[in-house]
Amino acid sequence: MQYHVDSELVAAEDATVSVRDRGFMYGDAAFETLRAYGGRVFEWDAHAERLRRTCCALSLDHGLSDDDLRGRIRETLAANDLDDAYVKLSISRGVQPGKLAPGPVEDPTVVVYVADLPRGGRADRGSEPVWDGPATAAVVETRRIPDAALPAHAKTHNYLNGILARLELGQGGDSEAEDANGDVPDEAIVLDSDENLAEGATSNLFLVSDGVLRTPSLDGPILPGITRRVVLELAEQKGIPVEEGTYGPADLRDADEAFLTNSTWEVRPLAAVEGPDGETAELGAGPVTDRLAEAFDARVERDHYE
Repeated sequence: MQYHVDSELVAAEDATVSVRDRGFMYGDAAFETLRAYGGRVFEWDAHAERLRRTCCALSLDHGLSDDDLRGRIRETLAANDLDDAYVKLSISRGVQPGKLAPGPVEDPTVVVYVADLPRGGRADRGSEPVWDGPATAAVVETRRIPDAALPAHAKTHNYLNGILARLELGQGGDSEAEDANGDVPDEAIVLDSDENLAEGATSNLFLVSDGVLRTPSLDGPILPGITRRVVLELAEQKGIPVEEGTYGPADLRDADEAFLTNSTWEVRPLAAVEGPDGETAELGAGPVTDRLAEAFDARVERDHYE
């Protein structure tokens, strides 16, 4: 494998950054997780815009154009002969004097990391999902950082909030959280400081009740996911009623269907969720989830393969 580091393609084992890089020292960096289908990045313009908003929130003026960044992604995909891939693009201020207050960005660190993924699009074209089956989740004690403390729309290298949430599930830690079958849940559902549903550690959350698609509003501390936005657009096109609002764990427990979205999982049904009371609610896919998953696959097929 080869990765793109500071304008150069380098072998994976040589892909390093300085220990004095502010992204390493302070988490002072922006990133985007993207999906390539058929050699092209899905929803590039939306990802580029969200990256700009993150950099603006950090006052990180890196001086690089969208075309430059997109070109580095293309070079990395081509160097690894990948058409369908996971892509992570990171930008930090680079190496600066070891003090908390940052200085002007003179030499930003830009890294593109890629990994192979199955073909996207319609399943009847031979594609395989990136997940083994519907997800399971648990509502955890870790709370979403308030927007006033750290802007919810910013994707920064400071991902401790999500890490702590996942550690509660036993994913990589010493805790032994398991569901009724002895399996560690796939995702941690975090609440905001008012005990309302926020999102997954790395995903946005949707539920369906009485035929209405519901998802936590961006008025709360919610990351504006790119796949989240696409799903809302598809729901409107399909005539599916949509409500963005404020919901509690009980709303998820009583839902008819639920699913999670992110760039890698796309639309992943949520089979079961353990609530804060320790009770597990069985959920799963249904007609609305299935319609949206099919519409998402059809859009990928049309825009990236046909």
